[in-house]
Amino acid sequence: MVVEVLEGARPTRTVAVAGVVDELIGLSAYMDRHALNRLLQEGETCSGAFLAVDEQYLELLYRQFKQTPAIASVSLRQVMLESFQKTIAQSQGIAITIQVVFACIIAFGVIYNAARIALSERGRELATLRIIGFSKVQVAVVLLGEQALLVMVAIPLGFAFGYGIAALLSLAYNTELYRFPLIITKATYAFAFVTIAIAALISGWLVRRQCDRLDLVAVLKTRE
Repeated sequence: MVVEVLEGARPTRTVAVAGVVDELIGLSAYMDRHALNRLLQEGETCSGAFLAVDEQYLELLYRQFKQTPAIASVSLRQVMLESFQKTIAQSQGIAITIQVVFACIIAFGVIYNAARIALSERGRELATLRIIGFSKVQVAVVLLGEQALLVMVAIPLGFAFGYGIAALLSLAYNTELYRFPLIITKATYAFAFVTIAIAALISGWLVRRQCDRLDLVAVLKTRE
């Protein structure tokens, strides 16, 4: 790899790449400090340092930094992370919230419409069951049991489909400066499952009320 130094005498050097580091932000290269000093022929110099400091010695360290004129600036990792997370929360938090709300509404609409269509298509059969002696609960179990089975089958398929979309989005947003790793936690799956379960329960309750109020004579008179 050819390295062009942009400071001092601006030399150009050729170095071997020993490994690749997977970083999420920025374009950085790392090299042993002593080897870098020999490469640039600068002697024992350095422009920065990463320190792991015990919290009880932070104030003492700050005072020491202030008394050292050669130190130009100090950055705290925790402060940088909090600032980055705050920026991301402000820029994407509202958009993500809106998307989640609409996704929940769409999920409820799909499940409710499927149950309503099933009730409309099978109204004659359900009314017939009521007339021959089935109770309201038994008729509701026939209708809603089928819908519950469809929901249980659709949930794992939806998980797989959602994972695929997330993977494609992760690849699409990857650039030279920023990379978005594909990280899906168990809480995400739990939230999706609970949302679908609540939507299914509410839809089932609404359809159950409509099923209980079926006009048996009118339904049976309806021509197919």
